[in-house]
Amino acid sequence: MRKALVLLSIFVLSVVCFSDATPAANPDKIKVGILLPLTGTFAAVAETQRDGALLAIDVINKRGGLNMPWGKVTVEGVVADDEAKQDVGVRRYRYMVSEGVRGVGGQTWAPLAYALNAMVQKEPMPYFPVCVMAKEAFLKGKLADSTFATAYSPWTVGYMAGSAATKTLGKKRVFFLARADSWGWDIRDGVYTAAKEQGAEIVGYDEVSLGTSDFTTVLQKVRAAKPDIFIAAQFAGDAVALLKQVHQMGLNKEMTIFNAFITNVVAKGIPPAALEGVYAMHYFYYDLSEFEDKEVAKSAKEFTELYEAKYKTPPDAYATIAYTAYMEMFRGFEAGKSLEPKAVSAALMANRGAFPSVKGPARWREDHAAVYKYAAFLVKGKGASEQKGAWDLFKVVGYQGGDSVMPTLQSLGY
Repeated sequence: MRKALVLLSIFVLSVVCFSDATPAANPDKIKVGILLPLTGTFAAVAETQRDGALLAIDVINKRGGLNMPWGKVTVEGVVADDEAKQDVGVRRYRYMVSEGVRGVGGQTWAPLAYALNAMVQKEPMPYFPVCVMAKEAFLKGKLADSTFATAYSPWTVGYMAGSAATKTLGKKRVFFLARADSWGWDIRDGVYTAAKEQGAEIVGYDEVSLGTSDFTTVLQKVRAAKPDIFIAAQFAGDAVALLKQVHQMGLNKEMTIFNAFITNVVAKGIPPAALEGVYAMHYFYYDLSEFEDKEVAKSAKEFTELYEAKYKTPPDAYATIAYTAYMEMFRGFEAGKSLEPKAVSAALMANRGAFPSVKGPARWREDHAAVYKYAAFLVKGKGASEQKGAWDLFKVVGYQGGDSVMPTLQSLGY
């Protein structure tokens, strides 16, 4: 009798432990991870990404939850700080997995996203990085089957900037300033490809490290080269410092200034006098009221109103990247009728990977990169006299998008 009781106790204990470690097959509530560098260098951008992710969760829960075969499933967002550190991010990702999350998104720092993708390859999880990952990450065999990147690579950022500068703006003499890492080099390669296609000449090149604060020597080289346009890969605080010094030296009166990739948070740190007339590519700009595609303008307006109702500010580019990522994660759950990674991936790739976004039609490519009809909007900075409000920073003057702005699948090994 005593032996039977011991065996029964062991059986009950094993069942309890197994139940705690394994999420229910048909739950009425699930957790998803939101892992971002909420402290440190990228904190301001990461906060907008977090807000975009949480808004997507709100949208789902306000309609009663995910529509799954077994009923409605509400979603809880589990937020953690990866501090833009490899060891911290990996540790906190593992903790999220141990807590039973059914999908994870995040990262502002691309190397960490790449590291987490490697973990997802070994232990599948619906994973949606919301940063601009290096072109190398999209090589065949590099991204896990359940990883989907809502933003493109820096090569595409560079190609769009180069194409807009040479084709749209008609510039023929380009000076390019890179950042001395994969971000800057990928953008450089994209700019050079576009310039070559349009018959433009690269009349000068330089590169500086992340965190550079004094650009005086570089800008003297730019002035000496006498380009039609100065394209820079600098982002965040680096871009603010650069554009302030460009204005102080008066280069904006001698040539067109083009910052390859920008967000509202970055632009807000630039004095209106220095922002005025600066061109840039913007993943999403909230005011598309004068944009030629009225359906997209309507969609952007609805999304902006939804975002402003919750956060009292218009959505920035990276907030929109994150919102798109989590809405696609949820669409994958619903369309796949499952929370399992393989089913989610298959559902997202069905119908040629087509999906709707707040900025127009999109689709998933074979490399699990998103292709947008409007990949980025060409914007022009407004001066103090043009700005009608705190966030009235740009005027949309064009766009780039479609397959033509992406590296070919063949070049990636497909």
